[in-house]
Amino acid sequence: MNNEPMNNDENPRGEQPEGGASAVPDAPVPPPPAKETTGRQRLKAGLWPPRLSRAQLIVAVLLFGLGLGLAIQVRSTSDDSALRGARQEDLVRILDEVDDRTQRLEDEKQRLDDQRTELENSSDQAEEARKQTLEKERQLGILAGTVAAQGPGITLTITDPARAVAPDMLLDALQELRAAGAEAIEVNGVRVVANTYFSGGAGDVQVDGKKIEAPYEFTVIGKPQDLEPALNIPGGVVQTLEKEQATVLVERSDDIVVDALRPAQRPDYARSSSP
Repeated sequence: MNNEPMNNDENPRGEQPEGGASAVPDAPVPPPPAKETTGRQRLKAGLWPPRLSRAQLIVAVLLFGLGLGLAIQVRSTSDDSALRGARQEDLVRILDEVDDRTQRLEDEKQRLDDQRTELENSSDQAEEARKQTLEKERQLGILAGTVAAQGPGITLTITDPARAVAPDMLLDALQELRAAGAEAIEVNGVRVVANTYFSGGAGDVQVDGKKIEAPYEFTVIGKPQDLEPALNIPGGVVQTLEKEQATVLVERSDDIVVDALRPAQRPDYARSSSP
């Protein structure tokens, strides 16, 4: 066997020798090009899955709970608002009533300031104090029902042909008048005071234990411009009574007299703490 190497002249075409072995080594295969990522993919990879610390998670839960509570409160307030369906003129009237109440409080504050100034500047402070004491006694007598009162106000008359007006409806009317600034009230000859109560049933109403019959007449001293609108607010006293087939009449007057009196009661145990 001839083991001498074969030169190129003997294989001029570069043919592969038998056995399938290649005389030339294979070229290295280049790696596939790296896949480019878009900005959106990089952003998504940075946000998901989320990597939250314990503190961030607690803050997120608290903010969610706060937002949910505020949403429920706003919705509840909106649903329960009694003025949701009120007309524009009714809302304006209610706003005027609130402004009037505010003005009354400002006037009372100014009056008290004036009294203090008079006491401080009066040459005879003892006499001035005596005058103010008598005036205060008269005012307290009106509130306690021990003295008669006179002034502008209204008369509220409620007829009840169906005998459907219950005591709590008359109490609502009384409370509305008080809130509107009523200073003296009389109901069917009974003087209304701080502890006045209504009892009984529809068609059988009692005031402070005294039976009264329809028509129910409230004689009220106060500012008529405040008292009458307070009874006519949407969903208020007048509308409630009219739903029970009652008839309501409100009349203004510049001269109302409340002369039903209560006996003066001396307390058994309470004494003034002033020297």
